[in-house]
Amino acid sequence: MASKAQRQHRVAQLLESAQVHNQSQLVELLSASGVTVNASTVSRDLEELGAIKVRIPGGETAYAIPELPRSQVTPVNHLRRVLSDWVAEVERSGDLVVVTTPPGSAHVVASAIDRNGVEEVLGTVAGDDTLLVIATSGAGADVAHRITELSGLE
Repeated sequence: MASKAQRQHRVAQLLESAQVHNQSQLVELLSASGVTVNASTVSRDLEELGAIKVRIPGGETAYAIPELPRSQVTPVNHLRRVLSDWVAEVERSGDLVVVTTPPGSAHVVASAIDRNGVEEVLGTVAGDDTLLVIATSGAGADVAHRITELSGLE
């Protein structure tokens, strides 16, 4: 049985060498290389590796691991691209901003927001198609406006 680090290293190798379109495909590829995992383990591994879905020629999407280290802030144009591709709706309640995405995409948007280093954002919590952006006290309206604007929903 592979350790977590070994498994995640293999996931990273697979994402670099093949166009992996979904988690089921990744489970199959891992299995073919002798690593038996379930979909929830693959989901956690992708999140921990910072994997995102990117558009590839032909309009399909595939997983990729950004070259930037997790501690480095991503540029605003990367955030704009992710938000415009994946955000369907933005709602606010006080300092909580609820962002709706297509199914299976909330973690992509959450990761992009987290890695953008917006001062007014304390953090995000992602589900399948919804994420919660937690803003600093009094900044909810500004954060909701910025996400809406960068998403092209205005």
